[in-house]
Amino acid sequence: MKFTFAIVAALLAIVGNVPYLIDIVKKRVKPHPYTWLVWSFVSCIIFFGQLAKGAGIGALPTAASEIFTIIIFLFSLQYGFKEIKKIDTVFLVLCFIGIVFWRITKDPTISVIIAVSVDFVAFLPTLRKTWNNPKTETPMLYSMNVLRHILMLFSLQAYNVATTLHSIVMITTNSFMTSMIMFRKTSVDIERI
Repeated sequence: MKFTFAIVAALLAIVGNVPYLIDIVKKRVKPHPYTWLVWSFVSCIIFFGQLAKGAGIGALPTAASEIFTIIIFLFSLQYGFKEIKKIDTVFLVLCFIGIVFWRITKDPTISVIIAVSVDFVAFLPTLRKTWNNPKTETPMLYSMNVLRHILMLFSLQAYNVATTLHSIVMITTNSFMTSMIMFRKTSVDIERI
């Protein structure tokens, strides 16, 4: 059963990310390059931390998502959001400081805690951008991420901080992001009437 959950969760990564990539190329979505750069590093750290702490097949969805995260970062360089603010750069620097601390610890659990913290801070530029420009994001990717992480929790072969923390935080942040996109798009449309 865990294998099935892992496969479905990995497929949800595809279902959420492929339309997002298409929307990027069609200029319907503008990913924040700082966020996606950091997420590329963090997802890799989390994947290996999960493997080290016994996630087994439950790490497959993280691996599938990591491939898309790197591709989206590369697309963001050409098609992404260009109005970078100083606060975004502060968040980027904080993220890289967190990655340095991860490198120093060499402990999978502490590494995942630091990586998840960095992942959250990396989300902040995208949240700011989306609040101010809600049409630069689409809820599909983030809602698929919620479902993917729920299924991922069911697919884990070991339950501990290193294997579960990332999914718990991602369920929370992606639920918030999905709601914010839908709410802000509606409010902006109402304001224009």
